[in-house]
Amino acid sequence: MLSRFLNPKNDLIFKRLFGSEANKDILIHFLNDIFARTTNPIEEVEFIKPILDPEIKELRVSIVDVLCKDLEGNTFIVEMQCDVDTVFIKRAQYYASKVYISQRGKGDTYKDLKSVTFLAILDGKLFPDKKEYLSHHVILDKNSDEHDLKDFSFSFLELGKFKKKPQELTTILEKWAYFLKNASETSNEELPLIVGSDLIIEKAFEALDEYNYSKGEMMYYDQLERNEDVYKTLLDDSKNKGLQEGLQEGLQEGLQKGKIEGEKTKSFEIAKKMKSMGIANDVIQKTTGLTADDVVNKID
Repeated sequence: MLSRFLNPKNDLIFKRLFGSEANKDILIHFLNDIFARTTNPIEEVEFIKPILDPEIKELRVSIVDVLCKDLEGNTFIVEMQCDVDTVFIKRAQYYASKVYISQRGKGDTYKDLKSVTFLAILDGKLFPDKKEYLSHHVILDKNSDEHDLKDFSFSFLELGKFKKKPQELTTILEKWAYFLKNASETSNEELPLIVGSDLIIEKAFEALDEYNYSKGEMMYYDQLERNEDVYKTLLDDSKNKGLQEGLQEGLQEGLQKGKIEGEKTKSFEIAKKMKSMGIANDVIQKTTGLTADDVVNKID
């Protein structure tokens, strides 16, 4: 079935959908719906550069898809993971702790630290023995179940467990799960069944409409889709567990490197346009995240 909607699990599309100023309201609605924030809802978020620079330059750079904080300074990490394995649980904890530690700058005290919430959307099953497709994990006292340590929480939306069809959707959470899993296979006839009266779901679908993307963006999108297909095929063909683990790590590093290079290429394109418009170098540098040398010497 042909669909005009792109795959929201694609890295380029996911970041446009949840990590851009133009679609900030989609992210806010999504977070409130996922965490059932009917009281004290998130009203505004500020995006943070989603690269966690290591203190020691030899260490790997950690990259998350969307990093933002609310008006109270609490941080939210939103990660799309297409290749699910148990190692991801450790990676989630690593990312959350890295963000938590990074809050404390010179002169800051421990009491200034704010909570970190890690949310992963998984194209598969991470906890196969759990029935629910959305799980929330917090730190509890083993004896009393009291929630004393409140600064860390982890939530996992396992799309592999979600099986409902458009006509069976009754809640906003179910609509989000269906949207993330099946948007790229949704026809115009099915759209009203999924959207109903939820305007934010309608806007989310509009953000996936291929007609809103340039030719260059579509080429990058197609390349990411091909990379993911090759990645899954190679893993399926690898029978030896050790080979699978080595292949997965190598391909993951390659994909991460591709993400970095892709983002930098995009930044250079934006910077070039801004420079042609006569915008000051310091503004270009701040907007794109490029270095002063990049802006001055590497842009024609």
